[in-house]
Amino acid sequence: MTESPTKLLIKNIRELLCVVPDGETAPKLLQGAALHKMTVLEDAWLAVEDGKISDFGSMYDLHGITDWSSLKVIDAEGKVVMPAWCDSHTHLVFAGSREGEFVDRIRGLSYEDIAAKGGGILNSARKLQDTPEEVLFESALARLNAVAQLGTGAIEIKSGYGLTPEAELKMLRVVRRLREHSPVTIKATFLGAHAFPERFKSVPQAYVEQIVHEMLPQVAEEGLAEYMDVFCERGYFSNNQTDQLLEASNQYGLRPKIHVNQFSISGGIEVAVRHNALSVDHLEVVGDADIEALRGSGTMATLLPSCSFFINIPYAPARQLIDAGLPVALASDYNPGSTPSGNMPLVVAMGCIKLRMTPAEAIQAATLNGAYAMDLSDELGSIAVGKKANLIITQPIPSHEFLPYAFGSNLIEQVILNGQLI
Repeated sequence: MTESPTKLLIKNIRELLCVVPDGETAPKLLQGAALHKMTVLEDAWLAVEDGKISDFGSMYDLHGITDWSSLKVIDAEGKVVMPAWCDSHTHLVFAGSREGEFVDRIRGLSYEDIAAKGGGILNSARKLQDTPEEVLFESALARLNAVAQLGTGAIEIKSGYGLTPEAELKMLRVVRRLREHSPVTIKATFLGAHAFPERFKSVPQAYVEQIVHEMLPQVAEEGLAEYMDVFCERGYFSNNQTDQLLEASNQYGLRPKIHVNQFSISGGIEVAVRHNALSVDHLEVVGDADIEALRGSGTMATLLPSCSFFINIPYAPARQLIDAGLPVALASDYNPGSTPSGNMPLVVAMGCIKLRMTPAEAIQAATLNGAYAMDLSDELGSIAVGKKANLIITQPIPSHEFLPYAFGSNLIEQVILNGQLI
């Protein structure tokens, strides 16, 4: 982190994205056709003071700055300025890579085949259980710093590679340490219900009981997480087990966020909505009943296109969801098995290329709607006076549509978090 003055002025901005016009109330989320209606201010300026957006407007009307002392000025001639990415689904804390499984998939094994022979989540769990907390912290901090350089200003980090009380708590304590050492805004999710450990394969309900009666109380007592997640899917946690787990999570004040509909449609989305889930994530397969369950629920549909890309499964039907009037967020799913990348600019490009989203839809799905999926849309995700100054400044580009178009290029020139250049 480099020192920056209290006050910052960015001028000559080619396009200032995701603007909330003066006098309008900043929306908490965008859904349906509204997701495409991104307000763009051309030839603009933006002022930051004490870590927050203090004002913005057209260069033609630049005025009101009377005190230029301790003011840093950035000339953004030809550049786009926008809110930093809000990545609402990651597994950033992990021990070791899984490139062997990558080769297995090339040879024809599916994600489910690999899991059935002891790979997948259980592979990561074995590695993590044997890895000291300090090693986990150092590796996770390096990953966090790397994604921040790509413009991620807020991130959700899940446990779930521990699968024992000790290892799950270890992961969440690492997340707490990351908060203390990084300018990135971080939310924590307890995902003890990620898979069944080997010793519980024949008695899966006993593991559900351990989560409810042993892990969850400790997580809540130490204040280690805001959310609880469950992998509700064929071969993982059933609808009934998910129902029991989400009931317990709400009792402990951890709002649900669940993995669901990655490989099959089971009715898990209806279970999640019934428990007031903040988001339902994956949704590579979606039915009419799922859409009806989400309609008007306040639950965000979070899509993970880089996971589909990496393990060669269908892409989520973003167009169907948006055209049905639903809100959609984009996130990276950064993890060692199915998405070993936290590159949000690439996720946005995939949103356009593979999910058929417009650039405006994809950008706002990865900013404001991602913020909503972390309970952060009051302070992040759009350009509004009083919001936290988490900003991206691109290299000189023709327009914001060039960001997903030039998918193989790193066009992020500067990142500002909490009003500070990093």
